[in-house]
Amino acid sequence: MSANSSALTAISPIDGRYQSKTQSLAQFFSEYALIKYRVIVEIEWLKSLSESKDLKEIQDISKSSVNKLNSLVQNFSLDDALAVKKIEETTNHDVKAVEYWLRQVLKAEEDVDPITPFIHFACTSEDINNLSYALMLKGARDQVLIPKIDTIISNLADLSVKYAKIPMLSRTHGQPASPTTLGKELANTVYRLERQMASLARTTLQGKMNGAVGNFNAHLSAYPDYDWEAHSNNVIQGLGLDPIPYTTQIEPHDGIAEVFDCLMRINTILIDLNRDLWGYISIGYFKQKVKAGEIGSSTMPHKVNPIDFENSEGNLGLSNAVLNHLSRKLPISRWQRDLTDSTVLRNMGVGLGYALLAYDSCLKGLSKLDINLNKLNEDLEQCWDVLAEPVQTVMKKYGIENAYEQLKDLTRGQGGITKSGLHNFIVTLNIPDDAKQRLLNLTPQSYTGIAQQLAQKIKN
Repeated sequence: MSANSSALTAISPIDGRYQSKTQSLAQFFSEYALIKYRVIVEIEWLKSLSESKDLKEIQDISKSSVNKLNSLVQNFSLDDALAVKKIEETTNHDVKAVEYWLRQVLKAEEDVDPITPFIHFACTSEDINNLSYALMLKGARDQVLIPKIDTIISNLADLSVKYAKIPMLSRTHGQPASPTTLGKELANTVYRLERQMASLARTTLQGKMNGAVGNFNAHLSAYPDYDWEAHSNNVIQGLGLDPIPYTTQIEPHDGIAEVFDCLMRINTILIDLNRDLWGYISIGYFKQKVKAGEIGSSTMPHKVNPIDFENSEGNLGLSNAVLNHLSRKLPISRWQRDLTDSTVLRNMGVGLGYALLAYDSCLKGLSKLDINLNKLNEDLEQCWDVLAEPVQTVMKKYGIENAYEQLKDLTRGQGGITKSGLHNFIVTLNIPDDAKQRLLNLTPQSYTGIAQQLAQKIKN
């Protein structure tokens, strides 16, 4: 079956329709990747044992032997993974299949063969799995997800500065409200995303290598005087993870849940952005650049639909649904261990795959945006009543009673007040002339506070 036909017969769109768009995650979350990361952890543990001078029965191997071990990882192929899967058909145990495959391969290496009995020494399967999954998630986060989200933030920040001066009518509760600028509203999202990204980047992923119930029982049965806790910590830190000192048989997955919770917040912020941009396109504040050959509707030739923001929103919802289940389920395990996390962990790539699709769709949508200055200005010109706010505020400053109520009677539910109607009211006010003139000089376009400055400094 060809790659194209296999994509057509895939159950999940992640591995079907969208396979090419999620390929960057395959190196972390495919079955091949999981097997490879297990090999990495097994080899690092074996190397660490051979390097210890106090474990006398485990001989120190030569530099060339270490290089051979390292080459197993560097050259780990699809055929190697298939060989492991073949062994698993007999063992019906995926981690044990990796151990047996390593024994077979290393038996052929004369200088490494003496230490092969110590492959998987004192380990439970979870020692290998928890480190593998942590490394997989760390790699995907640092190499794929963070760079992609950073690109969204960068693009939004550029648009914030570009549109910093463009006045726009706000809408609170869907109704006309105090004006802002288009750039400032985009800057709001930039700030929110940057805050969550800082949290995502600093969230540490933990690992454990302490045996069947977290107490180094088997380790100490063989070498009772050895500092296994320090040895384990060194291996885990060498892999770029933080050791967790207290566990049952499983690493409790709190760090994984923290990463997913942070990603869900990022995804929620982007859903908010997608919906707002969809709305601005709907009322004409944005036009969309047309790509030759694309079709918006099978029956209405004029349509240019905001499909990128719609696709992004839909996939963010799917991502959050999966990540929410992972985050809520993974930290829970009956007594010292149950197996409910095993099948759930295999779906990390599903939740993150939908997120990656959504990020790319959002970026595509942002690249198509083109502002409609005429529409933005037209809406502002039709809403002089938004200046009721500054007028009543200045009236209060100078002690005029019932200022709010006077403006309420003048503007609320009146179907819009004209420039002349508002000015006629202002000139009657018993306030200083300079204050009166400032109010007369106000327009819906100029009444934007410090929105421009806030938008312009978002990249600082």
